[in-house]
Amino acid sequence: MEKILTINGKKFSFDNEKNLLEVIRKANIELPTFCYHSELSTYGACRLCMVNVEKRGILPACSTPPENGMVVVTNNEEIREMRKMIVELLLANHDKDCTSCHKSESCQLQTLARRLGIHKIRFKNVMKKEPQDFSTYSLVRDPNKCVLCGDCVRFCEEIQTVGAIDFAHRGSKSAVCPSFGKDLESSECVYCGQCARVCPTGALTPKSEVSHVWNALSNKNKTVVVAIAPAVRAAIGEAFGLNNETGTEAAGKMVTALKTIGFAKVFDISFAADMTIVEEAKEFVDRFSKGEKLPQFTSCCPAWVKFVEQYYPDMIENLSSCRSPQGMFGSLAKKVLPEMYGIKKEDLVVISVMPCTAKKFEARRPELSKDGLPDTDFVLTTQELARMIEESGLSFKDLEQSAFDVPLGFKTGGGVIFGNSGGVTEAVLRNVLAKEDSNEVDEFSFVRGEDGIRETTVSVNGKDLKVAVVYGLGNARKVVRDIKYNHKHYDLIEVMACPGGCIGGAGQPVYNSLDVRSKRTKCLYENDKVLELHKPQDNPYVQKIYKDFLKEPGSHEAHECLHTSHTSRKRLAENPFTIHKGKHEKTLKINVCFGTSCMLRGSQKLLKSILELVEKKNIQDKVEVQASFCFEKCARGPVVRIGSKVITKCTIELAEKAIDTEIKTIA
Repeated sequence: MEKILTINGKKFSFDNEKNLLEVIRKANIELPTFCYHSELSTYGACRLCMVNVEKRGILPACSTPPENGMVVVTNNEEIREMRKMIVELLLANHDKDCTSCHKSESCQLQTLARRLGIHKIRFKNVMKKEPQDFSTYSLVRDPNKCVLCGDCVRFCEEIQTVGAIDFAHRGSKSAVCPSFGKDLESSECVYCGQCARVCPTGALTPKSEVSHVWNALSNKNKTVVVAIAPAVRAAIGEAFGLNNETGTEAAGKMVTALKTIGFAKVFDISFAADMTIVEEAKEFVDRFSKGEKLPQFTSCCPAWVKFVEQYYPDMIENLSSCRSPQGMFGSLAKKVLPEMYGIKKEDLVVISVMPCTAKKFEARRPELSKDGLPDTDFVLTTQELARMIEESGLSFKDLEQSAFDVPLGFKTGGGVIFGNSGGVTEAVLRNVLAKEDSNEVDEFSFVRGEDGIRETTVSVNGKDLKVAVVYGLGNARKVVRDIKYNHKHYDLIEVMACPGGCIGGAGQPVYNSLDVRSKRTKCLYENDKVLELHKPQDNPYVQKIYKDFLKEPGSHEAHECLHTSHTSRKRLAENPFTIHKGKHEKTLKINVCFGTSCMLRGSQKLLKSILELVEKKNIQDKVEVQASFCFEKCARGPVVRIGSKVITKCTIELAEKAIDTEIKTIA
């Protein structure tokens, strides 16, 4: 039976929509909202989507399920006045430096103020200016622009299961911030930037490196080259009102724009993606044949790599040792280009354009530098590239197309599809399984799809190869737990932190509709189809680089240039949060682990008991108590370090005994 409701006097059918808001949007009515995202749980905090339901009164559309026969009014004088008042109250507690705000063009608060005709704010400005957080290479947090919608909190917790930020305090002092009021750098943030992507204002934004790049371009002693990630071509046109289609046109226009701006050479990161596949496939075949260090996790996504280093250090050896395409390109460029162009290595500046904010963090990893010089000097997001093109006064849509420079600009379709979830796996399979005389592009399309976890089994020389493709760190956590605790077997697992893969990265133009993500995905697959070559191992310039510089895949030279190492990150171990500080020059340090596992085992209650014990023994001046992360003994929590002694499964009795012993050493 067809279900029908009435919206503003017109009848509309509905089916499986989970709330009135989705039905109303299906009817081409855009209800305002800050806190609703179809990817997240319903929160209902902003109250902007209120509608009048006959016989029920004013209700939030986001949390009201549709019912047959409902009569709904989305816009009347009462509702308009209510929405205006809500927005005015937000503006009264908001830093309104809109003209210089990074999010100015996509700010929902600014858009709503205009839509609702707000020209004057009736309420007194009560905002107390808070310092901005510039602590990370990837993101900037400005609490003065937060509207407490909770979108960032829910994405970080529900989709990524990281929980680096959350609500703190109550009432008028409510705020969104990292734990203990620390900065983002001191939190467990993996820099995926999805919090910035869903933030409706400028409270969370990608950290810009545009000024650094302009400075490099202005230095006549420097040769500045740039490489563009495959996912960028699938989205750059959105910033200029273009239909990306296959992305070929947008890529050609980008090359022209960048050369006009002043870059000496413009390369394609897809070339390095081809090299990544050649190395990663070689590594995987070696592991698979020996049955060692399986499953092999891909290591192209820096947010995922940091996630493993933080939460699953015991599985670091399962990560591929291959650098990401950005890491490979930077290392290769610094090795090959100085000799090719007759310049000093220190005079070469390598810029990458990425869809990702975590790539900014990755470029600063000490493992990805040599002789004191980073392999990749600066990382621009797609948003920043669009801004540079605008600053240059170029009309992007009117630019002619130009070709990427060689040798580091020639690519195959296998490198281009890297930007999609499943693209890395498909490219690996094209390398491992494809027939030498075959150039099929749809042969391994079974790894494609929109589900966050996709699994398949293929045959390799008579052996079953179990493959998983995962996006979203929450989904990755599920898969890792299945491996660790349910003994589920996989051989190869691709993980990308961002929904849909790199095409959904936080550095891409801001989007709200999932259809945008689907179009970007299609764009890269279409780009793959129109290219002459589809298997990374067929790239003639990749073959030449190996012949001239690296000998062969998996060689010592290749490992020096194209591989890296990963390390356990102890989650705030170096920067613990001080709860109580003693007054004496020498104090007994007590560290209570506040990691998730220890918290579940009672570390918070134990910390309180220790503080009470210190006060009871009247040794406050001689003791410093800190909350820290992590002693990597998660299964034996709560874990406490008292002086030099680490106590697992700690109780207040064990803590008191250790305190009594250790306090004597500082007397």
